[in-house]
Amino acid sequence: MDKEIKKKITSNWFRLLQNTICNDIEKLESNKLKFKSKTWKRNGTKDEGGGEFRILKYGKVFEKVGVNFSEVYGKFSKVMSKKIPGAAKDPRFWASGISVVMHMNSPHVPAIHFNIRFIYTTHGWFGGGMDVTPCINDTKEKKFLHYELKKMCNRHDKKFYKKYKKWCDEYFYLPHRKETRGIGGIFFDYKKNNWEKDFKFVADLGVTFQMLFNSIINSKYKKKWTAKEKEIQYIKRGRYAEFNLLYDRGTKFGLQTGGNVEGILMSLPPIAKWN
Repeated sequence: MDKEIKKKITSNWFRLLQNTICNDIEKLESNKLKFKSKTWKRNGTKDEGGGEFRILKYGKVFEKVGVNFSEVYGKFSKVMSKKIPGAAKDPRFWASGISVVMHMNSPHVPAIHFNIRFIYTTHGWFGGGMDVTPCINDTKEKKFLHYELKKMCNRHDKKFYKKYKKWCDEYFYLPHRKETRGIGGIFFDYKKNNWEKDFKFVADLGVTFQMLFNSIINSKYKKKWTAKEKEIQYIKRGRYAEFNLLYDRGTKFGLQTGGNVEGILMSLPPIAKWN
């Protein structure tokens, strides 16, 4: 398949996924709140693509949720070209992706993160995943999450879940705290074995993510919480912010390639605390 067709199919899927995820979120808010949307262009007025990020704040369910789509292209700097596979030969690149970060009102409902990207230099690959960060432990929720992710992975390759779960546990880790960010999920990068099979996998992950966040939120968002539990949530959010600012590769990639700062930093919670 021609690489331009691959790019078009992938970016169109990401746009569709952005719309369906936002529709689900607005339904969870009983359609009483709508996303605020902002489009942006890479490097100002140059024809190097851009994207759209959507933010919804201060609802009954979501304290803040961002759903970001991007499609950008151009040339990597000399420093970036050395770090990105395939860019040393030719600095030109194309990248498209969707990222979602959910920070909830209820401390009983975990923060949920999801992103998928397709990057093309002299060759193309997929990366991304999803993970869940509770502030109150729930063994049943953890088992449900991993059972569904394993089931999804097994539809494509029975080796995927173990590999991508381990990758997630190692990636979403705060070395200065000596602790994981949450209860894990799956994470993968440089996925370029077979485009058709890889695309089917990431598309399935997108659908599974929608099922998971709807199920997790609906089961807990009406549960009452205490002021003490809310304080615990704020502290956990501080850890979340630390990871995204210090270690997250997506944050670094976006900032180093002229992405929209507001869209990139939408992952940060509206209120966080440190003790």
